[in-house]
Amino acid sequence: MVSASGGAHGSAYGGLPGGVAVSRLCVYDWPAADGLHGGTPHMHLTCSEGYVVTGGRGAVQTLTASGYEVTPLTPGTVAWFTPGTVHRLVNEDDLRITVLMQNSGLPEAGDAVLTLPPEYLTDPETYAAATVIPADAPEAEQARIARARRDLALEGYRALREAGKGPDGSEALAAFHRAAAALVRPRLAEWRERWRRGAQAAAAATGEQLDRLAEGDVSHLAEAVVRAEQPSAYGKFGMCGRLDVYKGA
Repeated sequence: MVSASGGAHGSAYGGLPGGVAVSRLCVYDWPAADGLHGGTPHMHLTCSEGYVVTGGRGAVQTLTASGYEVTPLTPGTVAWFTPGTVHRLVNEDDLRITVLMQNSGLPEAGDAVLTLPPEYLTDPETYAAATVIPADAPEAEQARIARARRDLALEGYRALREAGKGPDGSEALAAFHRAAAALVRPRLAEWRERWRRGAQAAAAATGEQLDRLAEGDVSHLAEAVVRAEQPSAYGKFGMCGRLDVYKGA
């Protein structure tokens, strides 16, 4: 994520612009108990997420302290939301999205917490047992686990939505926030290091370049590079669908 190719003034950031991550997403077309098709509802704790819709049709359901919303998704739509937004992608017709994630690879390092029922959110081990997809499992088994955890997360999600209609709705969502924060607390030091090498380094590089330009120093322009890559993995079972992912992101 960070290049070691530096000039006289320090090392240059080598990741994608702004320290973002990019993936290509084909949203699951698996039907759910409510008759809709789509992915696993979840929430990010430190990362904003953006969608650039490239094909098909669908929607993203969101749940925040401000309430429940549905945002239609069609080709050309750009939609994004901030940490704390519970979201569920709904696939109405071959929905395909380019996903932009803040903080490089942090979302795939555990920043997302699925809306499982409360009894699965008590500790990291219990949560992992219900959510981890073994990388060495046969594809059919990976698909079974991904679909089972999707359905389990929908149970918790429906409970949060129903609670939101009553007088204690905000407390139910706040309780999920607290449980999610407790689950990820053991990983915060690792996350901070990822942020330091990624998004913080990207911002610091811009600041250094501004300082150089103010001094009339254009030496960093001679260090320009061009990079390109193909996905490092195709069709991974993600939370919302099958993912093509990139190492450089």
